[in-house]
Amino acid sequence: MGQLSFEDDCLIRELDSRYYGFLDLSNSKNAEIRTLVQQTITNLQNYIANGQVHDSKNFSDNKNAIQKFEPLTQEGEHMENTSSQNNDETKPYDTNANEKVSTIDEKLHDDHYVNALCKLGHLHLLLGEYSEALSAYQKYLRFRENNYWTNHAFIYGIGVAYFKLRCFKWAIKSFQELLYLSPNFTCANEVHLRLGLMLKHCGEFHVAQKHLQLALLYTYPSTYSELQVKFQIAHLYEVQNKHKAAKDGYEFLLNEKNISLELKADVYRQLGWMYHCVECLGEKKEREANALNFLQKSIEADPKSGQSLYLLGRCYAGINKVHDAFLAYRNSVEKSEGNADTWCSIGVLYQQQNQPTDALQAYICAVQLDKDHKAAWTNLGILYESCGQLRDAYACYLNATKQIIPGSKSSLIRKKQAIRMKKDTIGLSKGLSQRITFLEGQLSQAPLPSITSKRRQLCSIEEAWNLPISLEMNSRQQQTAQMLPRQVTKQSPVQGPPPPYPHSQLSQSPIPAKRIKEDGTGHQEVTQNNSQTSAQNLINISESLNQRNFNAMPESNKNSEQSVVDTFDEISNDIYKQNETIKLERLSHDALSNNEDSRYDYIGADSADLSTTFKIQMDSKQLMAAVKLLPIDEPPVHCTVLQVNAPPPSPPDCPPQKLTQDQLLPPTPSVHLENKKNAFSPQLQEFCLKHPIAVVRGLAGALKLDLGLFSTKTLVEANPDHSVEVRTQVHQSPDENWDTSQGKRVWACISHRSHTTIAKYAQYQASSFQDSLKDESDKGFPGSQAMSDSDSKDSVSNSNIVLKRKKHKINSKMLRFGTNVDLSDEKKWKPQLTELQKLPAFARVISAANMLSHVGHVILGMNTVQLYMKVPGSRTPGHQENNNFCSININIGPGDCEWFAVPDAYWGGVHNLCEKNNISYLHGSWWPVLEDLYKENIPVYRFIQKPGDLVWVNAGCVHWVQSIGWCNNIAWNVGPLTARQYSLAIERYEWNKVQAFKSIVPMVHLSWNLARNIKVSDTKLFELIKMCLLQTLKNVLHIQEYVKSKGVEIRFNGRGKNEASHYCGQCEVEVFNVLFIKEQEKRHVVHCLSCALKLSPSLQGIVCLEEYRLSELQRVYDSFTLHRTQGLAYTQ
Repeated sequence: MGQLSFEDDCLIRELDSRYYGFLDLSNSKNAEIRTLVQQTITNLQNYIANGQVHDSKNFSDNKNAIQKFEPLTQEGEHMENTSSQNNDETKPYDTNANEKVSTIDEKLHDDHYVNALCKLGHLHLLLGEYSEALSAYQKYLRFRENNYWTNHAFIYGIGVAYFKLRCFKWAIKSFQELLYLSPNFTCANEVHLRLGLMLKHCGEFHVAQKHLQLALLYTYPSTYSELQVKFQIAHLYEVQNKHKAAKDGYEFLLNEKNISLELKADVYRQLGWMYHCVECLGEKKEREANALNFLQKSIEADPKSGQSLYLLGRCYAGINKVHDAFLAYRNSVEKSEGNADTWCSIGVLYQQQNQPTDALQAYICAVQLDKDHKAAWTNLGILYESCGQLRDAYACYLNATKQIIPGSKSSLIRKKQAIRMKKDTIGLSKGLSQRITFLEGQLSQAPLPSITSKRRQLCSIEEAWNLPISLEMNSRQQQTAQMLPRQVTKQSPVQGPPPPYPHSQLSQSPIPAKRIKEDGTGHQEVTQNNSQTSAQNLINISESLNQRNFNAMPESNKNSEQSVVDTFDEISNDIYKQNETIKLERLSHDALSNNEDSRYDYIGADSADLSTTFKIQMDSKQLMAAVKLLPIDEPPVHCTVLQVNAPPPSPPDCPPQKLTQDQLLPPTPSVHLENKKNAFSPQLQEFCLKHPIAVVRGLAGALKLDLGLFSTKTLVEANPDHSVEVRTQVHQSPDENWDTSQGKRVWACISHRSHTTIAKYAQYQASSFQDSLKDESDKGFPGSQAMSDSDSKDSVSNSNIVLKRKKHKINSKMLRFGTNVDLSDEKKWKPQLTELQKLPAFARVISAANMLSHVGHVILGMNTVQLYMKVPGSRTPGHQENNNFCSININIGPGDCEWFAVPDAYWGGVHNLCEKNNISYLHGSWWPVLEDLYKENIPVYRFIQKPGDLVWVNAGCVHWVQSIGWCNNIAWNVGPLTARQYSLAIERYEWNKVQAFKSIVPMVHLSWNLARNIKVSDTKLFELIKMCLLQTLKNVLHIQEYVKSKGVEIRFNGRGKNEASHYCGQCEVEVFNVLFIKEQEKRHVVHCLSCALKLSPSLQGIVCLEEYRLSELQRVYDSFTLHRTQGLAYTQ
């Protein structure tokens, strides 16, 4: 390796992914650093090439660990092949004398080699060479899969590389893991911004807003301005159709004095387009005038904005100013932003002006720029049909439905059977489907074309596709081809060009999966992140950024990531507008020698884990002594209640065993109770705990439960004005879920929330029943007696899963489902709650053997009863219970419910299918397509719950439910005191943190209460709870030491009786014992340490409160010991 000077060596050592966006190596002022970086890359590549032969031995040893990662490039394949070929040549010396020395040398060499890959990734990233950076990072990941999560700079680097290459699925995963591992990471504000942009694009608006709001809190140096983030938040409101909030947000920005011209242009553009599209913003004439005014102001602020010109053309076209519209479109094309939308709009204008040849050329240009542009293909089909060229129209309509690939001669003329591709599974709009069916009929009867046939008005689609187009259009195509993958196709009405921004349906087609070139680069195969040199080895970049300067990216380099981010072309570009000028200065020898963080070779080994080992065998005094050895110059690292040094939680792989057809449709475990003795037998609890889901039939009869107390009539008499949450849903058969607008089966299960009262919902429930009776009698079905739906044709027994159903007819009948009726008030619902005390202890709402009874405060719907009021078709979408607790559900009747359930071992597979279908597993609403589950080797229980039946949902079981008849249900959660239940609960508690999802069960608070209240004889359960106590007490002690070092006083606050657990007002993680509150805040909001540091890095102006005295926590910790019993402890 070429030698670097000492100063160069120090500088290169300091550079990693955290400088991305701050250090502009394309700037001529940084030419010297760029040359140095390029020289180092060459040196590293030579070193890595020489190290490949030596590495081959370890590669074969680690084959099992590595084989799940596919090579990214041919270079990666070559590296692996070389390794295996040279395996015999690279065996170490076999002499005993040299064995230890050889092992040490190899280990040192391997560490140098592996970390050289990581450094190479960092340097490529700083040069903007994203593919090369990702390749290096992925190779590094192969060798560090068992501890990659200790290298936060690596995780950030690979996340940025994925982001820039539009692998959003993997970028999101990387950034989520990084924030979980290190909420105070130097570039956490950059991470929140990128997560907000990507999640907004993916339609996960609530989480996107959360990340964008968090990005505003940081005081760290930033590559974006506060106004740019506020613009993204305003746009987030716009895409959710919250137009008033969006308008207020945009107008707020326009009133800011320091707004840049480019951002002002973006704001005016969005306001203009909103006035054009949104009817609630005023009368049409006034709106159109405002739209034109704002768009013209946008063009004045940024004359180069082709997008604003395009929208101006759309507005002119809308008020029939054809000449002005043409002018605006042409100007848009000239501003180098000509895209498929623009050409499609030009085609519409030509078509309206009865210039079919010009319209044809514009549409062809549009579909050549974007081969999946549905609106352009549809309009082209309409054009051909109006000219009597039915065969060409037919081909265009088929292209609009994405059934065939344009440009292929063979693909345009297919056999009828090949063309009709299960139209009920393809995204056809109703009108397009009808046109295709009509043309098929016409073409089947049409005579073959002959020489004497009438001359065609337009050239055929194949001829038009291959005709040379104008130089202007050609240049536009070349520009587009040079850009990264095309922009997302926007949704639009069939007979017009699509809107440029996803005002309507971003959430329906948001995910970048189709745009990632999945099979091209192999990005999907990598689990995204990797190892790092320990925290001691990381340079505190936030200090170096404040103290040093390096030349900021020029204003001209700032691109449209600050603007509306709806296309990957926009989201990929840098926003890097600097608010401060920063210069990278080289460290002196003295500075280096005094900086412990710099003491590692930039391709040297990961430093050893110097942190004290914490074990559950330690008592509180030993724990306190060990914590005092931890550094307090940096905030305490992330607190996890999992094992020490555990990797970030992630969905598990499905069991590998291939299931038979019968195993995919397992019989549902069920038991029929004859009497009260059966209900209270320990065997019943064991039976329930043994299976993923179980049905206890005849429970109400055996225990003489008065289910009438929960009937609609009784509820109305008791509390008619009690609140009911209502979900408006589409009525569908239980095993189907259709998108009625597109006519295809989907996973997304859409419902709209509102509220009413028990009395009003009871009226709806009764009228729905009466309407059904009337419909039945009108149809004259023999024997169609009203009452119980147990005999309904839609009822499906487990032995007859596959039914021959009638040909599907899309039914858009809407229904209202009354859900989440709170029955927690003992004064209002005393008779109902008293009746439930008849249940056996393991199924009761409150019981000493129920973990949730030890929380110490109410968690609505979990340790209290909730009621569900249903009409036929009411759906509870797919989910696992909160924090994977078990649940009890009793059907009150009179109708039945149909249940679907997947064992918890397969939840990772269901999660992956949700991702594949562009739906968030935790935040989204989904109804699985059964065939998709079976194809993925995922078994599904399916059964009917009759009145009086109790369904036991075991920990982690995925389930979804639909009512077949009119019925009410009651439900609540229970937590058996088993190791399995506790383990699944804390795993989900930690995974929820990764996903920025609030855990409504405060597992830390619960664990300390369990330690106070119960004696545990199950060794596994004891170890899990003790580990949680250890980790949280260590974190409390470390935080208090850190806070004291900042000169902040910790005040004792205590806890009130039945006081709810505390959650951070910003990030929603549970805050235990040490609470942070802003001093001057009128409404006291609790913050975690991480969010408090965002508000005030020195904690000045922050009040620190303590809920428990340390002596009490130490006493509880030391007193919690394994309880020895005679005989064997039961372990679940």
